[in-house]
This record gives sequence, C-alpha cells and structure tokens, in this order.
Amino acid sequence: MRKDSAGFTLIELLVVMAIVALLATVAMAGYRQSKIRASEASALSALRSLNQAQFIYMQSCGNQRYAPTLVALGTPAPGDEHAFISPDLAVSDPLEKSGYIVQMTGTAATEGEQTCTGLVPFTTYRITADPVTPGISGNLYYGTNSDRVIYSDLETFQNNMPETGPPGHGQELK
Repeated sequence: MRKDSAGFTLIELLVVMAIVALLATVAMAGYRQSKIRASEASALSALRSLNQAQFIYMQSCGNQRYAPTLVALGTPAPGDEHAFISPDLAVSDPLEKSGYIVQMTGTAATEGEQTCTGLVPFTTYRITADPVTPGISGNLYYGTNSDRVIYSDLETFQNNMPETGPPGHGQELK
C-alpha cells in the first residue's frame, strides 16, 4: 500500500534554502562592489570639477592664482551669480562626499593682489580624495594638483602629493 504525500521533504527544503543563501551572498558581494565603484566615480568627478573650477578661477578671478579653499570656489565672483563649483562641493573644507574625504591645500601667495573675492590666493594647490572607510566606501585613493592631472593608487596621497608634477607613486588617469 502506497501513500501519496504532497509537499517537500526536509532534505529538499534544506537544499533550496542553501541555494537561496548562496544566491543572496553573491548578490550582496556584487552590490558592495557596485557601491564602491559608484563612490570612486563620484570622487573622480569631483576632482575633475575642482580642477576645472580652479583653472577658471585662476583665469577670471585669481589674477593667475588659485582659490585657497573649496568654499572660496563656491563663492561667485563680484557681478556674477554663479559660483565656480556646484554648492554640494563647496559645503566645507575638507569635504565628505559619497564616501570620500576631499581636501585641498596649497601654498599661499606672499605677494601680489588678492583675488576678486578678497582672499589670499594659492600659487599652487593639491587636492586629495581618500575613502572614509577603505575597502567599504572605496578601494582607491586619488590625488591631483596644479597640473590638473589625476592620479590613483592603493595608498593615500595625503602627505606626499606634490603641488606640481607627478607624485612618487600611483598611476595617471586618462
């Protein structure tokens, strides 16, 4: 006499649960990597925008010199209603944005005129972007300077990014 039973056996349910757990693990790893790549893309975009803004500032407002802070780049020139960078990049200096800390430093001009916004300009500058939590908010470190070339590496440029010329480590991004 044979009983027809409907449903799954315990072993079949365990196999299905194991497959679901494996797929969830793979999906989470992919999600984490895509989040890191998005943060890195945002940091690169910010550095490109800052380099362009510094160039425009130098040409139009800085008397061939650069803005001393990110906040200064967010201040419009007299007679203009538009700043050199978007407001989200001019919140503070240093700036935390999309999992990265963006910081600008430079050499203050000791002679010559102030900028059109009344600030003492930089003769040269350097900008670094470091992940807030390495390996979680980003894997790469970025740096750029007055030459407007962006470099990346697996170690920080914080204390060794020159204000002009290439750093001692890292790769130039094209």
